[in-house]
Amino acid sequence: MASKLFAVACILKDSSRDSSPRPRYPSMPRYPKGVFVGGERGLKGSEAKATFSVTGMVCAACAGSVEKAVKRLPGIREAAVDVINGRAQVTFYRDFVDEKQIREAIEDAGFGAELTQGSESSEKVARVCRLRINGMTCTSCSTTVELAMQEAPGVINALVALATEEAEVHYDPLVTNCDNLMKIVDDTGFEAVLISSGEDVSNTQIQLKVEGVSSERSARVVNESLRALPGVLDISADMTANKISLAYNPELTGPRSFIEVIQSNGPGRYKAMIYPEGGMGREAYRQEEIKHYYRLFLWSLVFTVPVFFFSMVFMYIPGTKRALDLRIVNMMNVGELLRWVFSTPVQFIIGWRFYVGAYKSLRYASANMDVLIALGTNAAYFYSVYSVLRAASSPDFKGTDFFETSSMLISFILLGKYLEVLAKGKTSRAIAKLMNLTPGSAVLLTLDDEGQVTGEQEIDTRLIQKNDVIKIVPGAKVASDGFVIWGQSHVNESMITGEARPVAKRKGNPVIGGTVNGNGVLHVKATRVGSESALSQIVRLVESAQMAKAPVQKFADRISKFFVPLVIALSFLSWLAWFLAGKFHAYPKSWIPSSMDSFELALQFGISVMVIACPCALGLATPTAVMVGTGVGASQGVLIKGGQALESAHKVNCIVFDKTGTLTVGKPVVVSTRLLKTMALIEFYELVAAAEINSEHPLAKAVVEYASKFRNEDNPIWPEARDFVSVTGHGVKAIVRGKEIAVGNRSMMREEGIPIQIEAESILAETEESARTGILVSIDREITGVIAVSDPLKPGATEVISILKSMNVKSIMVTGDNWGTAKAIAEEVGIKTVVAEAKPEHKAEKIKELQASGDIVAMVGDGINDSPALVAADVGMAIGAGTDIAIEAADIVLMKSNLEDVITAIDLSRKTFSRIRLNYFWALGYNLMGIPIAAGALFPSTRFRLPPWIAGAAMAASSVSVVCCSLLLAYYKRPKKLDNLEMNEITVGSSG
Repeated sequence: MASKLFAVACILKDSSRDSSPRPRYPSMPRYPKGVFVGGERGLKGSEAKATFSVTGMVCAACAGSVEKAVKRLPGIREAAVDVINGRAQVTFYRDFVDEKQIREAIEDAGFGAELTQGSESSEKVARVCRLRINGMTCTSCSTTVELAMQEAPGVINALVALATEEAEVHYDPLVTNCDNLMKIVDDTGFEAVLISSGEDVSNTQIQLKVEGVSSERSARVVNESLRALPGVLDISADMTANKISLAYNPELTGPRSFIEVIQSNGPGRYKAMIYPEGGMGREAYRQEEIKHYYRLFLWSLVFTVPVFFFSMVFMYIPGTKRALDLRIVNMMNVGELLRWVFSTPVQFIIGWRFYVGAYKSLRYASANMDVLIALGTNAAYFYSVYSVLRAASSPDFKGTDFFETSSMLISFILLGKYLEVLAKGKTSRAIAKLMNLTPGSAVLLTLDDEGQVTGEQEIDTRLIQKNDVIKIVPGAKVASDGFVIWGQSHVNESMITGEARPVAKRKGNPVIGGTVNGNGVLHVKATRVGSESALSQIVRLVESAQMAKAPVQKFADRISKFFVPLVIALSFLSWLAWFLAGKFHAYPKSWIPSSMDSFELALQFGISVMVIACPCALGLATPTAVMVGTGVGASQGVLIKGGQALESAHKVNCIVFDKTGTLTVGKPVVVSTRLLKTMALIEFYELVAAAEINSEHPLAKAVVEYASKFRNEDNPIWPEARDFVSVTGHGVKAIVRGKEIAVGNRSMMREEGIPIQIEAESILAETEESARTGILVSIDREITGVIAVSDPLKPGATEVISILKSMNVKSIMVTGDNWGTAKAIAEEVGIKTVVAEAKPEHKAEKIKELQASGDIVAMVGDGINDSPALVAADVGMAIGAGTDIAIEAADIVLMKSNLEDVITAIDLSRKTFSRIRLNYFWALGYNLMGIPIAAGALFPSTRFRLPPWIAGAAMAASSVSVVCCSLLLAYYKRPKKLDNLEMNEITVGSSG
């Protein structure tokens, strides 16, 4: 899936490195698909890369099929498919998959595959370069840049987004670098501006402004002093802008250290600070672009308005008409000369950007909107020049000029571009709002050895380093992710999680940067700063989602390849048909306006066809809707990882739910214990807790928490468990105090050959009938007790299943729990199809069965054991409060952990794709109707013709209408049924 390609290059940091609490919120995907282990140990050594020659691919859709087939395999880190050169480069983990399996997967997708370059160990991490690309006007521009970068040596993957005018390039730092990538963009005729560079998203980046560096020696001194710092990974300098960009490990260093080191090289000589954001941010660039087009439009009006009055108004006022008709040389009059003089600056100074764009496009054998505009305006302008010069040299020639056509055409197109960039700026409003959540400054506390506050100072938020202690006063925004070390308060997290109710915070509780503190003072220890923070990762995820192309966009990409040449051909044919018809008197002379001849009439038809067709509207139809849709989703607490996920979600007709933590609250509690042997309950639970303490399963945690009640201690120390083994989906076993302990379900006991007594079976059946989970405990291979655990249903689960049914989406439950409990829960929520006692691989197999039967399947889960199913599904939806691995394997993250957001995600995707279809209808319908009218289809019957300047205005309006149509998505409201459901949930909460 396109959105996952951005970040599978990163591996989550080993959680054991940081014992401090931290919020579990989604980050960019970092785990290889199918890897269900925590941390990266054991993975690094097994990473390998192989290149395959793939035959049978003919288009981007084929490449997408190969990419998806490969990514469905477990242990795939990256897969880049090059349709032009017929090859696929795959980075994978040998512990999970090998070259033969990858080749077979490609062949199963219907293509030929052959290993051309053997796998090699690869411990390096790909780097990511983000560029802003200026000058792109339509899809053919973005396609030209994208293909040029994808073909460059060392580029793993390149994505260029027309709507955001940005590129994200994953590359091998041993082969190429950002400077080379920018040069490639410049060579294609567009301007590249570096946004960020360095290691992939696992590291933090920052830009510093350094003053006082005036020579190569001083630059070298600063560079070497920074490189000497531990944790500095990459440095790039642009001394013309006094800017240094650093990628670093926040575990080891931070921005305050960089500033101190730079300034210590020469007290008073060098000065360093965080680089001002004004000249760098997307929003700042967008505002500058809006001002640029506004200025161009105003200047064009200064010259175009006189041309309009000279040709359209003054000619009908007797006094001014006589003045304009005064002859200067032969038949050339004052009006013609004035129109020529005023239209020339519009054509060659204000309209110069169209010449540049057309030249750059044609240089690389492609044609864009600038080519159409340049041809159309030049045809009108130079024919007018010819007409005026011939009138000046002839005593009897009386021609007609079209100077108003070229100048008004350029003015209207500039007005359209101004309105377009104005509207496009609003499509990224969601990201701007997210980025503005972080406060500009923070209060840094200084503590002594005993933890007492000895001082405080206000600093720029970007200068916060890991393990800093920050003071958060009432009403202030939390400056960084971290955990509370002192104080208590309530924090409003709705802007990040969508959860409306303030969350209580006290010592040890995690907090998220950008959230708002309530009524108490908090001291927070920073754990995740810079690009590591939850907010930064959410912003990056949404940005990457907006960069990724939806499969439906390939339709526009295919059209754009031949659109402009086709329009030019139609324009020429229109002119030729009308010219020949006039030449051979195929229509009456009375059809020709008195102010022109048959050639000029034909010329107007040809120019109108050329300028009315608009490839921009087609190119913007999908990305603008995806941008707004993903932004709206983020504001609703639904993180959608790209156009692929959006497109798949709107087709979903079957949803597979996990049980624990998804349909249920996920915080099970022990409700009863039945011992089958005589022994003290405290001794029984000491043995069980000693075995279960090593398990991450929610049921195991419930058992350990219950066992802790027998000890009057906050963190009791349990007996040592030796030879611990966790059987995923079944239970655990260990040796405790010399006894062989096994804790799990029926399947585990049967596999271990432990007999289950009739009494134990009876207790289990009774427990499961009441929708509780029964856990069997064996001591020395003999069933000793049965623990009943209850995990209540989430509020509104039944209503959600009912609403999905009304949306023609069927629901299925797949769980590792026993059949009895699974059936009882399913009946309670209204699910008819149940698969119980399923291991992780069985969940994925069930999804593949459903897909084979023709269903488009979504999987909703929250645990490590759900990861293979999340990857196998057409759309994986992870509950936001679940494990990091489940979140990273998913296509959509439900940050509020509410089941009703499943409905929001599907409904939003349907609304978004409805908007995309409407955009295509407008864009294609406009061209299909506009071109014949411009070509004169209505002229024989109605004498209606479309002047070129009106055709140009219509072309400009088409792009604006498509962007505005997408912008209407910003007013999306989730289904009203969910509002009623939320009210019901509040009632349930208050009564319980």
